[in-house]
Amino acid sequence: MNRPTHPKKDIEESLRHAERLGWRVEAGGSHAWGRIYCPYNDVTCRCGEFCIATVWSTPRSPGNHARALRRVVDNCISHRRQHESGGVEE
Repeated sequence: MNRPTHPKKDIEESLRHAERLGWRVEAGGSHAWGRIYCPYNDVTCRCGEFCIATVWSTPRSPGNHARALRRVVDNCISHRRQHESGGVEE
């Protein structure tokens, strides 16, 4: 792992889940710990916007933020299409 670990263990676990599914995790940025980027970079995904989610360093509820990040990753339309067509193994 070439990135710093997130200080909240729930969020770090969600980031590792994202990485296992091919998402890129980048630490740094203004006002945030970092961002996660969808591996498909598909214009049709997420209502016409590319899949990018902000990872906060000190969210009010780390557990809720971790679940929200996992939900973004798991609900990626492009990933679902690939998985349903048999193109991706988990």
